[in-house]
Amino acid sequence: MPWNNQNGGGNNKGPWGNKGGGGPWGQGPSGGGGGGGNQPPDLEELLKRSQDRLRKAMPGGGGGGGGIPGWAIMLIATLGIAFTAFSAFTFRVNPDEVGIVMRFGQYVRRADPGLHFRWPPPIEEVRFPKVTRQNTLQVGMRSVDRGRGFTTAPAGSETSHMLTGDENIVDINFVVRWQIKNDRVQDYLFNIQNPELTVEEVAESAMREIVGKMNIQPVLTESRQKIEQDVQKLMQDVLDSYGAGVRVVEVQLQRVDPPQEVIDAFRDVQAARADKERLQNEAATYANKIVPEARGEAERILQAAEGYKQQTIADANGQASRFLNVYEQYRKAPDLTRQRMYIETMERVLSQSDTIILDQKAGGQGVVPYLPLDQLQKRTEGK
Repeated sequence: MPWNNQNGGGNNKGPWGNKGGGGPWGQGPSGGGGGGGNQPPDLEELLKRSQDRLRKAMPGGGGGGGGIPGWAIMLIATLGIAFTAFSAFTFRVNPDEVGIVMRFGQYVRRADPGLHFRWPPPIEEVRFPKVTRQNTLQVGMRSVDRGRGFTTAPAGSETSHMLTGDENIVDINFVVRWQIKNDRVQDYLFNIQNPELTVEEVAESAMREIVGKMNIQPVLTESRQKIEQDVQKLMQDVLDSYGAGVRVVEVQLQRVDPPQEVIDAFRDVQAARADKERLQNEAATYANKIVPEARGEAERILQAAEGYKQQTIADANGQASRFLNVYEQYRKAPDLTRQRMYIETMERVLSQSDTIILDQKAGGQGVVPYLPLDQLQKRTEGK
């Protein structure tokens, strides 16, 4: 008589008379209701166990209801297989990325942001470089943990110390901001092995070349912007020659100082140069004030001398003309001209001296009082 292989019958016995429907060697496999002989459980039993586990995992499961229909299991399995196949044959590109599709390791196409199809690996693989992100590179500086976060500090003489054109050493720390060229992403991925290291070495080399052509004084003062522009252009030219697919966005100098070992002496030199420039400016200001005044005074003296010269010449010419006129009259009437010259000379001489009248007659009173009427008249007019 055939035996019942269903669970739940505690007193059921198999054909060999052992409890639980075990085989001829005793108890059957644990957790099941017997399998007959030493054969493993059949497919029907495995499906039943899977139904029980799925029923327990579902909300409200574990009750005594009937098993999940076979069509439901097939539907779930079909959906899982479809989802797995869909995931294997599709990929998504984010808005800040570009998808680079490689077939057996060779570049075949690029994919813009969105959902795309591909052959599953290892036939096709996709890389997702971020083309809109700006990468920041610090040259001559390193990150240091200060306890409350990271900050930057000089990296040392290997990268920050540079030689200027006048054979001085300067300590330069600068930042380079760069990003991947959107139209040359494949160059960025395949032409250079380590893009970050390449950009860093090109930046350091370009800065050394530009600084090596300049003296230290303009490097420390007024030429910072020019240095940034020249380094950015030189970096871009070198990276383009490499086919790196990198665009240099900005080069910014952070700190430009003499080496720490000589910075005090250098500051003394700078202070002396500042004093020298100050004194030169003061001297130039004083010269700008005094020189015009001296030139004006010299011009005034020259003008006065020129006026005196013209006056003297005019007086001499007048005297000569007068003498010639007198001589001409003298030739015509010598006695009369001689008497007239005597009278005019006495008039000129006596007009500049005090007048004293002496009475030389016998019984005279000697000095005769003289009343200067002309002087009295002048005093009356003055009042």
